[in-house]
Amino acid sequence: MKYLSTPIYYPNDRPHIGTAYTTLLVDAVARYWRLVGAPTYSVTGVDEHGLKIAREAESRGMSPQEWVDHIVTRFTEAWDLLDMSFDDFIRTTEDRHHRTVQPFLQRMFDSGDVYRDHYEGPYCVRCEGYYAEGDLVDGNCPIHGTPVEIHSEDNWFFRLSAFGDRLLAHIEANPEFVVPETRRNEVIGFIEQGLDDISMSRSALTWGIPLPWDESQVAYVWFDALINYVSAAGYADDPERFERQWPAWAHVVGKDIVRFHAVYWPAMLMSAGLPLPRQVAVHGFLLVGGEKMSKSNATQIHPEELVETFGADGYRYHFLREMPFGADGSFSWEGMVDRHNADLANDFGNLANRVLNMTAQYRDGAVPAVADHSAAEEQPLVAAAAEALEAMTEFEGFRTRQALEGVWRLFGAANAFVEMTEPWRLAKDDAAADRLDQVLNALLEALRVGAVLVSPVIPAAARRLWEMLGLPGSPDDGPLAETGVFGVFPESTVTKGDPLFPRIEE
Repeated sequence: MKYLSTPIYYPNDRPHIGTAYTTLLVDAVARYWRLVGAPTYSVTGVDEHGLKIAREAESRGMSPQEWVDHIVTRFTEAWDLLDMSFDDFIRTTEDRHHRTVQPFLQRMFDSGDVYRDHYEGPYCVRCEGYYAEGDLVDGNCPIHGTPVEIHSEDNWFFRLSAFGDRLLAHIEANPEFVVPETRRNEVIGFIEQGLDDISMSRSALTWGIPLPWDESQVAYVWFDALINYVSAAGYADDPERFERQWPAWAHVVGKDIVRFHAVYWPAMLMSAGLPLPRQVAVHGFLLVGGEKMSKSNATQIHPEELVETFGADGYRYHFLREMPFGADGSFSWEGMVDRHNADLANDFGNLANRVLNMTAQYRDGAVPAVADHSAAEEQPLVAAAAEALEAMTEFEGFRTRQALEGVWRLFGAANAFVEMTEPWRLAKDDAAADRLDQVLNALLEALRVGAVLVSPVIPAAARRLWEMLGLPGSPDDGPLAETGVFGVFPESTVTKGDPLFPRIEE
């Protein structure tokens, strides 16, 4: 089972393009696994407890539940706009999550890894994170650069310090547990410095899930939030499904929350006696003007602002092609226009338009039947298709850029094949009718394979092309090992349509 998750997002503001990148990356990889034919379950959601939500609700004269019910639609609407295909959307205010958190925490308590003590130290409300004095940068939160608060209260603590050696042994035995390597090394360094026990509850807050052994305190929001991954897998409600889906195949997170997912969460699972996820896949920041997006520096850009111009598929393609997994990426409007026009409008869209138009003009839309594509002229096209299919395995490492580069080499080979064979010249020579049939069939087959291969990234455009090719079913029906192989295009009737991706003029 390929169980994939995004982090659950704090719904105190609309999702921006950085949040959307994480979600889009998981969606595309989940679509890839479904295309392969692997059982897949993808989950995203929202983290609705904590001090930040409580304060925001109070400032608006609403209860926390009223506030989160009001704002959660910002996320569901954004993901619908971007054609996301998640199997589950979990909210931490749901009963199934409440029914999971309490027995999970009780198992940790029963294991002897929980004790009561006094906490006093820095706390960032924006990231709901406890920090040591040495973590701060000029006295500010190292992530947000904003002032921290000093919290002082009697809490329940998780004995994280007891898990350092076990965590290091697990990472050594499972090198792919944290990827890329730079983040793995960062996690190892953090653990080797020595782990401090961490507060796992709040006594001065009521907006949260009460501890089962001390209902005067609620679970610290990160303990509550991390447990969502087993909640969504059916821990409390469906033991058989949980057995199938857990452990997770991958948690996909941004680099700012890697210690929560690669240190705290696996230690919690060890304490509760549950298997660890196969992998924590960590991506970089999406930068605008060289800065990480934030409300304080006015760099936030929201998906709907771009979808209006580029469409959902244009949006999806740009970020999955442009963002290198594991490293920081940058966004600019000009770069998005250039990428759209070069790749989508020219290389892919114009190819589809030319081939469909020629088939309509020279064969009245009826696809010519041929025996095979063994001619020497067609071998570069056949080879490019095979290489593109092989490149699809890059999705398994979240390297969407490399996977798409392989597909675009197929489109490049098809465009070169058009120029080399000159179908418009063949159409003027009755003696070349069989050769024209061969050329048109090969080009249509390149489009068919291309539609299959791009379906995890630009699903709507892939479906439109599939329909214009007159093919039954859908390009994402799979299995990829069969539908992604270059063969002979079947007899059908193709239709011309509007361009898949019109050029965008500045």
